[in-house]
Amino acid sequence: QVYLVDSGGGSVQSGDPLRLSCVAPGRPVTNYGMAWFRQVEGKEREFVAVISKNGDRTKYAESVNGRFTISRDIAANTLSLQMNDLKPEDTALYLCAATVRLDLPTVRYDYSYWGRGTQVTVSS
Repeated sequence: QVYLVDSGGGSVQSGDPLRLSCVAPGRPVTNYGMAWFRQVEGKEREFVAVISKNGDRTKYAESVNGRFTISRDIAANTLSLQMNDLKPEDTALYLCAATVRLDLPTVRYDYSYWGRGTQVTVSS
């Protein structure tokens, strides 16, 4: 079992930045492909970004490409999502996830471990 703790959400204005973090206490995050998803109540959980185990490959949803950056801090055992130029449509519960797959999956069902989520609210 992998326990993920995500944090860093908040309420911001359109155009502001925000940085999310995810840690896995007691487990090296380099053991897993790691991703961020987001979910709005009543809608499907949506892929945001994924990074490979060693951090050499990333993939982004088209809606965030160029604004969001996913990264790892191996020394701190932390996954991060730097979000710039936030828009009201980015408002959602953001969840980090871990997978043993190596092919940068973008489907929620390919992820075995999930954080509880951190709320991001962007007002115009």
